Amino acid sequence: MGGRRGGSGGAAVTAVPFEPPVYPYERLAGAKEKADAHPGGVVDLSIGTPTDTAPAAVVEALSTSGSEAGYPLSIGSARYREAAAGWMERRLGVAADPSTVYACVGTKEFVSTLPQWLRLRSPDRDTVLHPAVSYPSYAMGATLAGCRAVEVAVDEQWRLDLSAVDPDDARRALCLWVNSPGNPAGQLDDLAAAADWGRSHGVAVFSDECYVEYTWDGRPRTILGSGTDGVVAVHSLSKRSNAAGLRAGFYTGDATLVRYLSEVRKHVGLLVPGPVQAAAAVALDDDAHVDAQRDRYRERLAFFRSVLDGLGVEAPLPGGGFYLWAPAPGGDAWAFTERLAAEGGCLVSPGDLYGPAGAGYVRVALVRPIERLRLVASRLGMDVP
Repeated sequence: MGGRRGGSGGAAVTAVPFEPPVYPYERLAGAKEKADAHPGGVVDLSIGTPTDTAPAAVVEALSTSGSEAGYPLSIGSARYREAAAGWMERRLGVAADPSTVYACVGTKEFVSTLPQWLRLRSPDRDTVLHPAVSYPSYAMGATLAGCRAVEVAVDEQWRLDLSAVDPDDARRALCLWVNSPGNPAGQLDDLAAAADWGRSHGVAVFSDECYVEYTWDGRPRTILGSGTDGVVAVHSLSKRSNAAGLRAGFYTGDATLVRYLSEVRKHVGLLVPGPVQAAAAVALDDDAHVDAQRDRYRERLAFFRSVLDGLGVEAPLPGGGFYLWAPAPGGDAWAFTERLAAEGGCLVSPGDLYGPAGAGYVRVALVRPIERLRLVASRLGMDVP
């Protein structure tokens, strides 16, 4: 640890080196080892990594685009941006101008780097607001930018309670993250209310909508449904098209804000590879494979809910997404995780990985085929049809 002295006669300033925390899912190594000892191996339900196949036409497009030789446009090809805008109009009912749709290298990259670009634009602000129970990268992105990550309380249904935001935090906020359908709890937030709050407080609202195709309660909705002023919607093909390995996403919304971000990102060299853009456009043009995937997730959610019920755990079906957010017996999520690993050979995520307010719950990602879920049930001694 080194010291740094200011001007003549100034007090010594000690700089503390940043030490990255353990990556959340690496904390599950012990439980994973127990689960993997079962014949047939671990059934990993801890990470939301799709395991079903991507559409054949998407895979074929990767090798036939002819776009390998040149550098791709950082903002995305016209074909990609038009496909994204067309998808939003078909599925979400909003007319997005392709000229305000920009590519990103998956959305985790966008989430994790956003605060540093916003702080350059507004150096008098230093705070990222995010749900108290949420995807860890919202907070980590703030930390990596030297900003404050401030949790926003959630209600008993895991929805944002924006009335709880401290006025000083609102004044210092670079942005507010919302995520609906939510990870891990599957809640559906009032996106129009979040947009109104942001506009009234002068805070940009970024809406992570990567699970929107798997909305179970009502129609899929986007924050852009109440206009684009001061808001940005962020989308990904990872969950929609079983294409997490492509690293393809896009963002759109407030024209001034998204253009600023696109210009910064050009200088950084954040580029979605040309073949990936071609494949992503094919995926965005097709809805049939998504409808088939919806049926798979519905079946898995219902089946594993019955498995948990057999253990005396009542897990509600989510409003959206493909996770079950289940209360752990006795409130001990780590003990329940270890039990499922030892007895059922499956791996789940303790809720405190998504914030202290998630302690006492586990998240179950229904990304494995139904046959693997039946294997877990049989290991637990349940009758499986």
